[in-house]
Amino acid sequence: MDDILLVPMTAEFAKCNLAGTKPPGDRWAPDYPLADEADAIRYFLSRGDRPGTPDFGVFGLYVVRDLPDRAAIGGIGFFGPPDDSGIVELGFGIVPSMRRRGMATSALRRALAIARDNGASTVRADTTVDNAASIRVMQKAGMTRTRSADGMVYFETDVTGGAALGCRGEDNPPAND
Repeated sequence: MDDILLVPMTAEFAKCNLAGTKPPGDRWAPDYPLADEADAIRYFLSRGDRPGTPDFGVFGLYVVRDLPDRAAIGGIGFFGPPDDSGIVELGFGIVPSMRRRGMATSALRRALAIARDNGASTVRADTTVDNAASIRVMQKAGMTRTRSADGMVYFETDVTGGAALGCRGEDNPPAND
């Protein structure tokens, strides 16, 4: 589904997100930003105060934007680059007003492609056992449930086989999902 873009989050955008104020000329869904993004954004900003994705390269945070109006509707991001084993972890979220449209699955598939295309071998994510929507998104994106513990469900996928779908950035043409 070609309904979203992943746009690397800049330090400026991250600061606006935390303050709850749109950058000049930007568009946000009425219920953006997500409260769940705040911890990840604070960590992101603690890694450096430079434009782009501080110290993470492509393994930083991304703003999920809908098409055609490019409004910010959520976020997806990595908790840093892959470890020595090639494992990278990520998290994601879409605002309530835009859920149940396949956008989270599209964003996750694109993030899996970013991981694959940049040297990761395995992507991991988790959610609470009662978050059926996130569980379904991870399953639809091809992730496998590996275990449950302490109220959490853990998923992972091997991205070395090329199963992840292509990524489309701000200037790239749509891919056929």
